[in-house]
Amino acid sequence: MKNHLSLKLAAVTIAVALCTVFALSACGKSKGTIKVGSKNFTESEIIAEIYALALEDAGYKVDRSFDISGSTIHTTLVHDDIDLYPAYTGTALLSVLKRPLQTDPQKVYATVKTVYKKKWNIEWLDYAKATDSQGLAITTSAAKKYHIKTISDLQKHAAQLRFASQGEFDERSDGLPGLTKTYGAFHWRSSKIYDNALKYQVLLKGQADVTPCYTTEGQLTNKKLTLLTDDKHFWPPYNVAPVVRGSVLKAHPDIAKTLNAVSKHLTTAALTKLNAKVDVDKEDAEDVAKDFYDSIADDLK
Repeated sequence: MKNHLSLKLAAVTIAVALCTVFALSACGKSKGTIKVGSKNFTESEIIAEIYALALEDAGYKVDRSFDISGSTIHTTLVHDDIDLYPAYTGTALLSVLKRPLQTDPQKVYATVKTVYKKKWNIEWLDYAKATDSQGLAITTSAAKKYHIKTISDLQKHAAQLRFASQGEFDERSDGLPGLTKTYGAFHWRSSKIYDNALKYQVLLKGQADVTPCYTTEGQLTNKKLTLLTDDKHFWPPYNVAPVVRGSVLKAHPDIAKTLNAVSKHLTTAALTKLNAKVDVDKEDAEDVAKDFYDSIADDLK
């Protein structure tokens, strides 16, 4: 009797296992695993999560490796620890390739795409309209007081303004030294170094007037802050795009179609709003990404 029951249980177990395999195959769950990475800031994590959700809908299992230091994520990709992540054209041009400044978005993209492919067999997919460039933010009260709308205006009134730096900005070629070459010297009323996470608090508390920023930071939705126009086009474009290991893209070419479809929906305004939901409204980044993905999912099919 025991043997008979054992045989019946074994048969049921095998049947369940076979049904599971067939069900998974039918649902398209056997495409493989893709390792998606992100840098350690809000926007990168949101975009990476949107990529991950799109890939999962396309039938892939996704391993998430978020919150990687910006100084090491390129090496992480080169060493096959991740398969793709959202990168920025300007960062690739200046920080990774150490190339001279360029301001034409298509030329910057063409340069990084060509060199990445040749040097590391890494592919740049289509870049989005969204550009998270560097910039300078000023309190709206100071902007109105001194009639400042552009960086040229700022340079003329620097002696009346307190600068909240993050240290490295004062030394990088795409920071204050480069700005000085393009706009002239900035003789600040005072200049102090603050932690990047505190810069907007410092401005809003009246402890400083101007700070470096990235142009899609959620705090810039605050009407008490004004993003200045780079009227001499010093900074290169920082368009966001997926970078993918060539061997992964060769094995799974449909990844390009999936992620390129996502990029069509990423605009500067959209990213700023998404960042604001996390950094200002304190919503969970994963939830914010899911809500955005759900809003565009039908257009991706």
